[in-house]
Amino acid sequence: MTVGGIISALVVGLIIGALGRLVVPGKQNIPIWLTIVIGIIAALIGTAIARGAGWADTSGVDWLEIVIQVVLAALGVWAVAGFYGRRGVR
Repeated sequence: MTVGGIISALVVGLIIGALGRLVVPGKQNIPIWLTIVIGIIAALIGTAIARGAGWADTSGVDWLEIVIQVVLAALGVWAVAGFYGRRGVR
């Protein structure tokens, strides 16, 4: 992976993580860095799913790929926020 690819993955991960966090209702008590990490992972997995299904190479914007990435990020934020919420309760 090139330096440009790594930088673009970080930027896309930031945006996808933020969108995923916006989709999840309520307040999420997780740090922003964790949201970015979740977004990067969701972007990578979403791209792999879209490529595997043959949806990644379209003319124009790959909306289906973006939707998959945001849904994965929302699920990740929801799961991690639930874990962080239970962590402090004994």
